[in-house]
Amino acid sequence: MSDAAVAGLRAGIRARVRLVGSAAAVGAALGVVAAGALAASSGDVEAGTRTAFALGALVLGFGVLGWSGSAMVGDSVETAQRYMATRTDWTERDSRRAMARLSGAGAGAMLAVVAVRTVLLG
Repeated sequence: MSDAAVAGLRAGIRARVRLVGSAAAVGAALGVVAAGALAASSGDVEAGTRTAFALGALVLGFGVLGWSGSAMVGDSVETAQRYMATRTDWTERDSRRAMARLSGAGAGAMLAVVAVRTVLLG
C-alpha cells in the first residue's frame, strides 16, 4: 500500500472517529443528566439509571437500524428523488452520517449511565 493510500486511510479513520466520538461525548453528557433527572424524580437511583440506560440503548438501536437502512436503500431513494424532481437535499451519505451520530450518542449515554451507576451504587 502506498504512503498516499495509508495517509488517506488514516485521515478517513480520524474523521469517522471524530464524528462518532463527538456524538458519544454529547450522549454521555445527556446520559448523566437523564440519569440524574430520572433518579431525582423517582427517588430511586437504580430505577433512574436503568431507565436512562434503556433510553440510550433505544437511541443506539435506532441509529444502527437507520444506518443499515440508509446503506441498503439509499441509492434507490436518491434515484427516486431525481426521477420525481423533489428537489430535496437528502443523500445516503448524509443519512448514514446522521445515523452514526445517533449511534454514537446512544453508546455514549449508555457508557456514562454505567459509570454514574457504578459511582453512586458502588
